[in-house]
Amino acid sequence: MNLTIKPANPQGKGAVAILDSLQQAKQQLVAPAKNIQQIGSDLFTSLFVLNSQIRFKPTAGQSYWLYCKDGQYRLSLIAPEQWSPVRSGRYIGACQLQSDLTWTLALSADCAADRAFLQEIADRRRQLEQKLQQAETIDDALPVYLETLPYYSRILASALAYSLKQSMQKSGISGLSYRQAERLLIRAAE
Repeated sequence: MNLTIKPANPQGKGAVAILDSLQQAKQQLVAPAKNIQQIGSDLFTSLFVLNSQIRFKPTAGQSYWLYCKDGQYRLSLIAPEQWSPVRSGRYIGACQLQSDLTWTLALSADCAADRAFLQEIADRRRQLEQKLQQAETIDDALPVYLETLPYYSRILASALAYSLKQSMQKSGISGLSYRQAERLLIRAAE
């Protein structure tokens, strides 16, 4: 009788792998000082991307493509011209993980002209801003650990929180409330 023993954790996604991934991300981090508007914008865009299905380990500087099919967002290694919309779903835009572990998203022309989609984005942005304003400090609203996210998204969200915290420390807004950070920004502009 030949028994094949399968590893208990075939994808290597245990606590040690999570800690190793976080440590690698932190070591590669280059986090510049950012004001509250930049923090809010980076947090929103990054969480928008990270709330999609990500089934691979993203690398900083690489381009990825965001699609939506059947109401589910998915980050892909495949560009829109490389497959059909029937299989991929609606092309949302091109994404890139930055060296500070934030994400950029360049909307497709179709999405940029779609009022309903833009309204959905604006509604989500307002929800995040409310969350930031209701938090005792900005730091409290950062995604240190989001259990609902898949593995790579969870790792990247935690690394994002670390990065944004570093940026806030460099700009002197760490530990402040959203309103306090806004006041500093207004004073700096005067």
